[in-house]
Amino acid sequence: MTFTQASDPNIQENVKAFQNLNVDDQLAAFWFIYKQMGSSVTPAAPGASTASPDIAEGLFNQIKEKSHEDQLQFQRDLINKADNEYTRMYGSLSDTTKLLFWYRLSQGMDDTTIIPVPADYQPSSEVQAVVNKIASLDYEQQITVFRDYVSPMGAQPKAGAGV
Repeated sequence: MTFTQASDPNIQENVKAFQNLNVDDQLAAFWFIYKQMGSSVTPAAPGASTASPDIAEGLFNQIKEKSHEDQLQFQRDLINKADNEYTRMYGSLSDTTKLLFWYRLSQGMDDTTIIPVPADYQPSSEVQAVVNKIASLDYEQQITVFRDYVSPMGAQPKAGAGV
């Protein structure tokens, strides 16, 4: 279930740059990367397995029913590895399904079923630097960065507990 982080120092550097941003800047960076590269990320996420789209869609549908404030808190909880029912559901997903789930969140932000980035938001120089660095990577490196970034998020399911 856990994706082995790439040994490529360039990949590790980009993942660390993502993780060094504060939580809201991480969310913003992910959003801007989706906006710039969404069409190239799309094929990587759904191609994982036949079960992945249904699993990602199921969690997405639960999150989209929440208020925008609760949706934002859920995303923050994922990054902060908070332990709750939804972050444990996320934590039980395969790395590729996690990538697909974040892609679905980005699509939801695009159509405002998920809380969007405020229209007047201007990314900080740190966010822009992360986005630019990732944009300069080749496709395979970008996908590896995204997987290594989303993989450790969430919480691990509790032993013996049904999720």
